[in-house]
Amino acid sequence: MPNPLCQEISSFIVMDILERACALERQGKHVIHLQIGEPDFDTPEPVKEAAIKAIRDGKTHYTHSLGIAPLREAICGWYQHQYGVAVHPDRVIVTSGTSPAMLLTFAALIHPGDTVLLADPHYACYPNFVTFAGGRVARAATREADGFQFTPESIAPGLAQNPRAVVVNSPSNPTGTVMPRAHLEAICAMGTTLVSDEIYHGLVYEGRADCALEFTDNCFVLNGFSKLWAMTGWRLGWVIAPQKYLAPMQRLQQNFFISAGSVAQWAAMAALTECESHVAAMVAEYAKRRTFLIQGLKRLGFGVAVEPTGAFYVLANARDLGLGALGTDSLALARDILEKALVGVTPGIDFGPGAEGYLRFSYANSLENIEEGLARLERYLGRA
Repeated sequence: MPNPLCQEISSFIVMDILERACALERQGKHVIHLQIGEPDFDTPEPVKEAAIKAIRDGKTHYTHSLGIAPLREAICGWYQHQYGVAVHPDRVIVTSGTSPAMLLTFAALIHPGDTVLLADPHYACYPNFVTFAGGRVARAATREADGFQFTPESIAPGLAQNPRAVVVNSPSNPTGTVMPRAHLEAICAMGTTLVSDEIYHGLVYEGRADCALEFTDNCFVLNGFSKLWAMTGWRLGWVIAPQKYLAPMQRLQQNFFISAGSVAQWAAMAALTECESHVAAMVAEYAKRRTFLIQGLKRLGFGVAVEPTGAFYVLANARDLGLGALGTDSLALARDILEKALVGVTPGIDFGPGAEGYLRFSYANSLENIEEGLARLERYLGRA
């Protein structure tokens, strides 16, 4: 029999949608992918060149379990430059993607039976990380009018449960919204340990996202190279942890992962130090796509109460489209759209009960494909 913990791990529904879309493509059908949160840009050339040089220089062996010292120092330099925050390299653990960073974080932080407070809706995989680490999930309802972000008022009832940690995600997946600075500062001041998922930092189109480290050291800050630097396949992330958790997290890293990939680490040095213009070009293109997609969704009748200003997602309300039962069953609606319109979208239920009746659209795709996807949706809605 499989480990019962494995039985509690739910499917990642967006991957189910993607896999069905791939099956349709193998049948010769042309699917427009608006479901997946992966940059369609290629990795910047300086990163590729640094990787090639690392291979030629023989930097292909295990590294220090925390990551190579120059990369950890460069990450600290990035925090100083971006946020004016001083971080010691000994607090940085370089991981094989941000998901392993979450695994290390929750494994070291959670005691059996501890509660972890999540905003509803939330990134689909958070509950599975918490459950696998022996914790319990508590969800705090958020309001569409607040961009589905925690506010000091909405989080207060959840804090009364004395959670071990609170997870914040700004810019957010699935909403693309950014938490106001005053709200993050107030939540940090409430004293509960914070796990701040900042993987979409830098992908902001109005203002900037704030780092939890600007307000507290009682936090785990998660980030990585996948989104901002278009390095999803390189599998490289990091976590900045409170000092008292470093030793147990390092032991977990040594046992479970040994170290992150050496070549990816040397390549990431170039991402942090040589790719500012490449990132700026990608962000400018995302900004155009964002405006185009939001306008198109509104024209088709989807509700977007708070326009997202970060990441590359729009969580759109499908309840008022006049689709009957499909309008409140986001999984059935997403499957129907895929089969009939050949457009991949993510059902809101993947992100918690608070997003039921919504669909997440990703604009990590070309303007041409977004335009075609909207045209197909228009035809679909006209026939529904």
